[in-house]
Amino acid sequence: MTTAAMSERSGSVARDLVMLTKPRIISLLLVTTIAPMYIAGSPSFSLVLWVLFGGYLMAGGANAVNMFIDSDIDEHMARTRLRPIPSGRMDRRAVLAFGILLATSATAVFALEVNLMSAALALAGFYFYVFIYTRWLKRRTPQNIVIGGAAGAFPPLVGWAAATGHVDLAAVYLFLIVFYWTPPHFWALALNKQVDYKRAGVPMAPLVWGERETMWNMLWYTFILIALTLLPALFGAFGPFYVISAIALDAILLGGVIQVLRKPVWNAPAWWLYKFSLLYLALLFAAMVIDRVIAR
Repeated sequence: MTTAAMSERSGSVARDLVMLTKPRIISLLLVTTIAPMYIAGSPSFSLVLWVLFGGYLMAGGANAVNMFIDSDIDEHMARTRLRPIPSGRMDRRAVLAFGILLATSATAVFALEVNLMSAALALAGFYFYVFIYTRWLKRRTPQNIVIGGAAGAFPPLVGWAAATGHVDLAAVYLFLIVFYWTPPHFWALALNKQVDYKRAGVPMAPLVWGERETMWNMLWYTFILIALTLLPALFGAFGPFYVISAIALDAILLGGVIQVLRKPVWNAPAWWLYKFSLLYLALLFAAMVIDRVIAR
């Protein structure tokens, strides 16, 4: 094998390893991990870097193990069939070993460089995503995203524990925001990916409940989410900047859900809602941080 071929092969392996971690998904998880650290206090730069590093490793490990478990259905879905395992570029056992290595390394990073509470919570999030969501709920019930969404809500707990060494009601409040944000966010995607999920045999809500029922559930969860985001205003936990930001973001999100319900052809509004919901959560947490900085 020539040097050029070896270099190309190494680059391909590196790209596949990065793909296994799902970096685009992890970016939002890291926002909801780091923001609570600044909401809770004034963390040092080095602490934030360790949490970023450990958080990426843990989430990346969970995503890699997820691809190991779902490799049999990934080959049936257009958006996943090019992943390393279904495409034949990587062996399943190698992917599993890689995922476990990342999760183990992440646990060590949190335990040694941050604190034991954050390590325990990060590992709990890993196990919840792998075993409760991926292994148990995903293929059995349309409630998979509702219950399994708790896995994606662990990062605020991890960030809060990293900054304070404990978890209190404020951290649980951030957990609940992400928890209730998840169904309307993911069902907006599921509406447009019904063919893929049907081919793979995954009982997502639009396939089991029907499209209209799923849309109505998206609306109810959005109302709960809005109530949660505005709740701190009643107790003075956040100031005017956060309240105004939350109201604006909530109004746009609610408008997007209503558009999905109202439009006879809802595909484009559902795609828009899915993409905006990603920005919504990032901006909401950013508004909390900015509000706290202003208050200090």
